[in-house]
Amino acid sequence: MIHPTALVHPHARLAQDVEVGPYAVIGEHVEIGEGCSVGAHAVITGHTRIGRNNRIFHHATLGEAPQDKKYAGEPTRLEIGNDNYIREFCTFNTGTVQDLGVTRMGDSNWIMAYVHVAHDCEIGNNATLANCTQLAGHVLVGDHAVLGGFTGIHQFCRIGAHAMTGVGSVVLADVPPYVMAMGNTAEPHGINSEGLKRRGFSAEAISGIRRGYKTLYKSGLGLEEAKEALRQQVAECKELEMFVNFIDASKRSIIR
Repeated sequence: MIHPTALVHPHARLAQDVEVGPYAVIGEHVEIGEGCSVGAHAVITGHTRIGRNNRIFHHATLGEAPQDKKYAGEPTRLEIGNDNYIREFCTFNTGTVQDLGVTRMGDSNWIMAYVHVAHDCEIGNNATLANCTQLAGHVLVGDHAVLGGFTGIHQFCRIGAHAMTGVGSVVLADVPPYVMAMGNTAEPHGINSEGLKRRGFSAEAISGIRRGYKTLYKSGLGLEEAKEALRQQVAECKELEMFVNFIDASKRSIIR
């Protein structure tokens, strides 16, 4: 299952059925679970743990040192879950000791070509990052988020669950759950209603989320007044609780 031209360190831990393509390089501290495949010329290095049934395409580089001038060779980590597709020329860096020391990706994510995931990022489950999406350090991406091609996310920003960005968006503040954002600099443009329908949200839930969006962005209320109005709406639409909690936790502020 390992091509004879591949370089696999003898201390690397690979499940018996892992496939490794020509000229791939796998380092000493790498662990790869069952059912994974590693494409030609891919490089997996650092303290990297990869779960089950991941498909890693040609020329991807996973687990390399963070692009951070403060990094001094500490054994920080990259952790990838199960059932992810990671396409050609993606680059994922390990974490830094200034944060939790780990870059994490969950399960069932679809990561297209040339995506960069910088140090200390956290990506949830079932997210889609289209071609050339670029995440700066310490970015958080929620479950089922969709980032359009050439989206750039500023460091320390958060993308909420079920949010979506348009192609070429430049995100400099947090994007709340359910919200569609686009532009340079990204601004809100309604809710991701089509995505919510596909994921089984009821018409009533989508209507409640839309009402919450209008309260935040269309009512003319200040942020604190809008947050108080949203808290009252949670009783009628439980899906808004995540919306309110996300806004409360924002440190960089939200797009407005």
